[in-house]
Amino acid sequence: MRLIHENPSPDDELGRPWSRPLAGTLDRLVVESDLLADNPLGDPARRPLYVLRPPGVELDHPRPLPAIFVIQGYTGQLDMWTSRSAFEPTFVERMDAMLASEECPDAIVVMVDCWTSYGGSQFLDSTGTGRYQSYLCDEVVPFIDERYPTAGDRDHRGITGKSSGGYGAMVVPMMRPDVFSALASHAGDSLFELSMPPSIAATIRTLRDRYESSYDVFFERLPEADPFDFGHHGGPLEMYGYAACYSPDPDRPGKALVPFDPVSGRMIPDVWDLWLEHDPVVMAPGHADALRSMRRIHLDAGKGDEYFLDLGAQAFAGQLDRLGVDHSLELFEGKHGGITYRYPGAIRELILALADQ
Repeated sequence: MRLIHENPSPDDELGRPWSRPLAGTLDRLVVESDLLADNPLGDPARRPLYVLRPPGVELDHPRPLPAIFVIQGYTGQLDMWTSRSAFEPTFVERMDAMLASEECPDAIVVMVDCWTSYGGSQFLDSTGTGRYQSYLCDEVVPFIDERYPTAGDRDHRGITGKSSGGYGAMVVPMMRPDVFSALASHAGDSLFELSMPPSIAATIRTLRDRYESSYDVFFERLPEADPFDFGHHGGPLEMYGYAACYSPDPDRPGKALVPFDPVSGRMIPDVWDLWLEHDPVVMAPGHADALRSMRRIHLDAGKGDEYFLDLGAQAFAGQLDRLGVDHSLELFEGKHGGITYRYPGAIRELILALADQ
């Protein structure tokens, strides 16, 4: 046996099955946000930012290109885009292969981190978490336009994500149509009245059995959670994180009002109404003009989605039908997880809609 490399660089990749060398270039950047400084959770203002360029596209590329912004599901962190499962390419490798093909026009693909210590931000501005929608729209987007050969206008920008990222992909263009003109949502959080109650009930049960029906006790014990168990820790944290985004406590920055009583299990209607106001299905009629201005809207979900987000996609599509908004909806055989393979085709559709023909 002989040593081949010690601390190999990316140029020394082994190849399959350990890696699939990229045809294009993945830039792994670190940026520092002004808008996230002094956020109520004390989370870092310094953030990772990944940018995937197609083969042959350098920073001085002469032709302006569309840009697609990819956002993550709840608890997602940026290095997950490069994590590997057996016998499958990573997300970045899938995207690189698509961008290298003749079937897809060139585009810049940007992977954005909007993580919080509650696990996510729902890509909203909130006193419970911080100004993550503004960070995405008013800092990351201009930074990319200044550094990369993008067209630099909303007509050439799209956004996509899955689960909570799919939620962001629906609501951010509704709220900021000046920034994005195309979206693809994979199993995005929606139809809260149907999709949220099972998770709320499970959270109430976990709080009862492990944390004395108290979020105060939960957060006292959370720092000792090693290993982190999503069933015991993730469920209550996720529900509280959603509350920090949808129903922040107006008197305590960084804190939330949950829409249920952890002791009795009863819903708190006034707080629950705040959640419903953030449901894409409920939001759509109030943002009809923004939705009609989109150049492409694509929705999909697995028919066996454990959170019933296939029904959420149907409900959002139904609202779009009533509003006269052109869109596509695809329900496929699958569940909530294991659908990374769905991204490239949907992103290709966005790029085709945004590319100058």
